[in-house]
Amino acid sequence: MRVKCAICDIVDNIDSNSPQAKRLRNRRIHVYLCTTCDERIGEKTKQRHETGNFKLYKEKQKEDHLI
Repeated sequence: MRVKCAICDIVDNIDSNSPQAKRLRNRRIHVYLCTTCDERIGEKTKQRHETGNFKLYKEKQKEDHLI
């Protein structure tokens, strides 16, 4: 399966039967990132997280009174 990186527009080939390919086909919200972009984003996120100014906001879940 041919996929294109969302950031750098590099076209890669991945196995059509891999879980990643299946996820990209069935769920359109998932985006493919090449290994270099994925590693770069991971490193930058870790650096921001170590500064202490990085916050993860969780969605507020409503409690269902029927459950």
